[in-house]
Amino acid sequence: MIIDDVLGDAVRNNAEWCQAMCRAHGLTGTFGPRAWTSAVRTPLYYPDAVTLTEDAGAADLLTGIDRTTPGASVKDSHARVDLTAEGFRLLFEASWIHRPAGLAVPAAPGDWRPVRTPEELAAWAMAWSGDDAEDAELFRPELLADPATTVVAGYGDDGRILGGGVLSASARVTGVSNLFATDGTDPSAVWAGVLASAPGDRPAVGYESGDDLPPAREAGFRELGPLRVWLGL
Repeated sequence: MIIDDVLGDAVRNNAEWCQAMCRAHGLTGTFGPRAWTSAVRTPLYYPDAVTLTEDAGAADLLTGIDRTTPGASVKDSHARVDLTAEGFRLLFEASWIHRPAGLAVPAAPGDWRPVRTPEELAAWAMAWSGDDAEDAELFRPELLADPATTVVAGYGDDGRILGGGVLSASARVTGVSNLFATDGTDPSAVWAGVLASAPGDRPAVGYESGDDLPPAREAGFRELGPLRVWLGL
């Protein structure tokens, strides 16, 4: 699998994860030839549009989303579209990452396993959010019924959540997102614990930025290319 193929798979996988999150909130996005868009504002932290191809332009992104109020967001998966003239500001930049299939996963301290019940998901979401109840509401029980989504949690001997992440299965890759470590947990252990629940016979993909990139590299990921997220004013 060449790099361009993996990048395309990573982009599509991430858009499918955005679609899954929208479905959990009763919304449905649309996959077009060059972009995924949602006509209704998406859940917190999730984009209203995602470019799927390098040749996607502003029109592919903006005609299918709600811009009646400020706050619409766009993920430019190939960092090629400048939305400044359309009334957007650059929110952040990040790098797509890729981990080849077949790499060994080191053992991680703790008990790492998929979240199965709404109660477990609620506890996971509170740990992910740093005990912010409003943010924690993002992760609804409907996600547990999605066959492509696996929420993974790590537990210490005392039952405390050590960290976790989300695995999103698509045609050829597994996406890794929403990775977090609670106080005192080594992020490298979280990467190992979450990856242990991922299929070893397919590549893992995702995106990270800043201080979150080094632990991903230590876990065997390599950077594929840049992405940008824009926020409407």
